[in-house]
Amino acid sequence: MELKTVTENQQYCNSLTNYSRRKTIPVKIGDVVIGGDNPIVVQSMTTVDTMDTLGSIEQCIRMIDSGCELVRITAPSIKEAENLRQIKEGLRKRGYNTPLVADIHFTPNAAEVAAQIVEKVRVNPGNYADKKKFEVLEYTDASYQDELDRIRERFLPLVNICKANGTAMRIGTNHGSLSDRIMSRYGDTPLGMVESALEFLRICEAENYYDIVISMKSSNTQVMVQAYRLLVNKLNEGGFKPYPLHLGVTEAGDGEDGRVKSAVGIGALLEDGLGDTVRVSLTEDPEFESPVVKTLINRYASRPVASGIEPMNNYPIDPFSYNKRVAVEVANFGGSNVPRVITDVSTVQLSIPKDLKCTGHFYLPELDKWKMNDQGCDYIYSGDSPVPFMLPNGLKEILNYKIWDQQEDKKNKFPALILTHLKDNLPLHEELNFLLVSAENIKEAIPFLNNELPIVLLLFANSQHQMQAIRRAIVSLINAKINLPVVPKVSYEDGDAEKTMLFSGTDVGGLLIDGIGDGILLGLDRLKLKDKPSMLEQVKLHNSVSFGVLQAARTRMSKTEYISCPSCGRTLFDLQETTAMIRKRTDHLKGVKIGIMGCIVNGPGEMADADYGYVGSGKGKITLYKGKEVMKRSVPSENAVDELIDIIKEDGQWIEPETADHE
Repeated sequence: MELKTVTENQQYCNSLTNYSRRKTIPVKIGDVVIGGDNPIVVQSMTTVDTMDTLGSIEQCIRMIDSGCELVRITAPSIKEAENLRQIKEGLRKRGYNTPLVADIHFTPNAAEVAAQIVEKVRVNPGNYADKKKFEVLEYTDASYQDELDRIRERFLPLVNICKANGTAMRIGTNHGSLSDRIMSRYGDTPLGMVESALEFLRICEAENYYDIVISMKSSNTQVMVQAYRLLVNKLNEGGFKPYPLHLGVTEAGDGEDGRVKSAVGIGALLEDGLGDTVRVSLTEDPEFESPVVKTLINRYASRPVASGIEPMNNYPIDPFSYNKRVAVEVANFGGSNVPRVITDVSTVQLSIPKDLKCTGHFYLPELDKWKMNDQGCDYIYSGDSPVPFMLPNGLKEILNYKIWDQQEDKKNKFPALILTHLKDNLPLHEELNFLLVSAENIKEAIPFLNNELPIVLLLFANSQHQMQAIRRAIVSLINAKINLPVVPKVSYEDGDAEKTMLFSGTDVGGLLIDGIGDGILLGLDRLKLKDKPSMLEQVKLHNSVSFGVLQAARTRMSKTEYISCPSCGRTLFDLQETTAMIRKRTDHLKGVKIGIMGCIVNGPGEMADADYGYVGSGKGKITLYKGKEVMKRSVPSENAVDELIDIIKEDGQWIEPETADHE
């Protein structure tokens, strides 16, 4: 597929090469200001029942103490909205003045009550004035305008209350809960998400109400990033004010998966200067969310604007849709191949087969055979330290050129060259070679490259702006019509596990979202760790995170994906416990997506593109879905996981788990 060139009317950020925050209007929420020249604001959401006043207060305090600057609380009906006053007063008595946000979905009357109590309300345009029935509707221009008039009549009272009380508003579109009206006209698309918000925004602006923050959230990171970019573009194009953006990936999940997925979506936007407040939606206690947000955004607090990277006059990639960069096939890179994982073991000194366990390959001495799990890497980069034992079939070794040239078996190992080797015209492997080249030197390399060479580029950056530098270098390759596969290589000095997840998700995920990158390599070269056990753990982390980044960017599905909401006061069961239980029974179903939603608000719509769904529908009752189709209603929770598995079996997607004899 040919890549499009971004023209002026497709711009969505200040710069693709420098770090430049988008300038927005400031929106005051109590003592906190979102947008303008203010730092990015950290926020999260409670999970306690809103009617549990003391429990809500205590949880809010834990969240605030962990770094949360804005606390969101669900208000599904008038009684919860009214109880926000008790929660707010309780917090003030305890010395906490953090602004509160009421989360509203289907109940405009609850929003109107809440707007007179708290500092901000969040409304979802997809279900504030509409009831979703998954119906395809046909409209004339006149009948569509009638619908807009109906929405205006339903929404206007809230706008007037917010104006009168100085209450801010978030217009929060979710990919999975677009109205049937929007779906019928625009489809399940980023444009549909944007237009859903603009319908409500036009009403606000007609009333001269501007205290607004906007979000475009999805559990699909590609859709999420495209929607935010398109939103900025349409705001500029339509003459709207530059409203601040609330960033988030819905239903990201928990643990490593949740952090990596959040970083891929949120980080890709932060890198381009988009985003004024961030919430990371983890299926964990909410006090664990704010530290993750702070780790993500602290990278940018001291990042210089000027990068030294050559600017781009145009970007030959459509930022509003996914199109994979065309790459010639070299061995199993490029072409129609999935992105490959190269795991760096160059500083570890692997000595026995057991050491390879950190790469997802397991030696079973009693059977004298190898096994591989779903995260068995494709290649290992061993640098100057050849592996002293025979590798399993399917795993290939990359050595630095000088060491490779000394090997008896040059056919089954592959060389990593530097530009000097290429310039000197040294003999290459006939099938596959890797060229380590910096983004800063890519123009020097281009004259020595052509699409007939059996070369994969391992592209790294010396700049603090790793993602922008690698992206710029790939654009240089595109412009020069060099279609060799490219594997981004990123490295970090800090061995902290969470930073590794978040930074690599941002730096490589941001490239993959744009369809550029034929693999991933997390380097060990900048790490300060010395002892072998620590290095092996780091290799294991890098290997796992590499697969996680590819999966989160929707470019290689290697494991079961759980689209699980972060819980809130509407949740009808213990989400963390249930997610863990479902994961234990199904985590061998490679590539299957399972939505786990606490209530109907986060039900068939919010889990968007899940293959199967497990949704709370009442106390102790679960509704099970295949896609968006209800398969079983009111299933007792004690039987629901078994019945979910039965649905997967009936659909032909079930495989029996293997015995974990390598563990």
